[in-house]
Amino acid sequence: MTTSTLGVIIGNRDFFPDSLVEKARLEIIEVFEKLNIKPILLDGNVTKLGGVETYKEAQKCAELFKKHQDEIMGVLVILPNFGDEKGVADTLKLANLNVPVLIQAYPDELTKMNVVNRRDSWCGKISVCNNLYQYGIKYSITSQHVASPSDAVFQKDLLDFTAVCRVVKGMRSVRIGAIGARPGAFNTVRYSEKILQRNGITVTTVDLSEILGKANKLTADDESVKRHLKSINAYVAQGKTPNEAMLQIAKLDVVLKEFMEEQSLDATAIQCWTSLQQNYGCNVCTSMSIMSENMLPSACEVDVTGTLTMYAMQLASGSPSALVDWNNNYADDPEKCVLFHCGNWAKSFLPDITLSTAPILGTTVGEENTYGALDGRTPAMPLTYGRISTDDPKGIIKVYIGEGELTDDALNTFGNRAVAQIPNLQGLMQYICKNGFEHHVVMNASKTAGILEEALGNYMGWEVYKH
Repeated sequence: MTTSTLGVIIGNRDFFPDSLVEKARLEIIEVFEKLNIKPILLDGNVTKLGGVETYKEAQKCAELFKKHQDEIMGVLVILPNFGDEKGVADTLKLANLNVPVLIQAYPDELTKMNVVNRRDSWCGKISVCNNLYQYGIKYSITSQHVASPSDAVFQKDLLDFTAVCRVVKGMRSVRIGAIGARPGAFNTVRYSEKILQRNGITVTTVDLSEILGKANKLTADDESVKRHLKSINAYVAQGKTPNEAMLQIAKLDVVLKEFMEEQSLDATAIQCWTSLQQNYGCNVCTSMSIMSENMLPSACEVDVTGTLTMYAMQLASGSPSALVDWNNNYADDPEKCVLFHCGNWAKSFLPDITLSTAPILGTTVGEENTYGALDGRTPAMPLTYGRISTDDPKGIIKVYIGEGELTDDALNTFGNRAVAQIPNLQGLMQYICKNGFEHHVVMNASKTAGILEEALGNYMGWEVYKH
């Protein structure tokens, strides 16, 4: 994962010992180095020990942040002593970075409560938060009210915060390709482009006929087709898939990649049936799986907010996501269910991946026209699930997220499949149904619901339900 860059504000208050500020500066630099985070902070000779207390020092810190505004994903405020709440708030207001902010405060030691060593950061943190609230600046707090940067609990908070920063930065500028019209039977994947655009999310549309037209002009002799055929064979064994179908899949793969590059897209949602099978003669699942595995998430059935969810979870965890159906009960277990899709999940979820057909779709379009679907069972792994949706009547973006487990329970069926175990699953299904969410959900092999709640709720300002 690439290095995260955070601005650092060290709060100070003059009647507390200066040595605490100096030590804090050295400690945070050391912690950042250990966690592969790049700090942007004042030199010790620019302000008193590199801290921020007065308005003039806030101006200097804000100017430094502005110089690095393209790099800075978030700001860490550290309070080695009570700190100056106005100094912190003024720095953030002047810099106007509009990025997540994390507030840390040092603990006092019971044996060092004398004038020379006393910090009072516990109290100072409350004052800083109060001022940021007054200024309208959004901020995050650590899981423990006070914790030293060297503490493991703080370092986990810091890494989670960098993930929050990644999600916020990514979601404010994501570009999604909607390739083709949504399948006629799928009112469920309707969404509002306008609400998404208001939140910085751009949707670029293209007619499926343009994609298929370009693919049909390619031949087996084109170097790009040969190259893509080779990469598909390296990704999944051809098995019983005919050479003609492999060629069709490769040609489509070439055109999709070119469209994504031309439009600088981060994710796609594709009209995966039935025009594709009837007019072109294969499934696009393999291409979608490869894209998702390569961190360019791709969702079925032109589910734009589905692929947006895939992207958010990928940013939070650093690993691929998959779009799935909440599909079946698992026998009579109220906390388990079957997750399913025809076959486009990222390879990370499918250790036993094989190239196959889509039997259900094949009943209407002919199974010979559905080569390119993947078959595979997802084994036990951690689970974060969720869904972003535009609620057009309310004019908002709403989200539900939660955590559970994927299990190794027996499951004798086809396609891409998994068994999920989720606490109070019945309550979750009631929430989904009562609030008009789609039957599609996104899964990610992580425990990142808290990161997503903070990023999407606190900073994006969306309505988030954490199950």
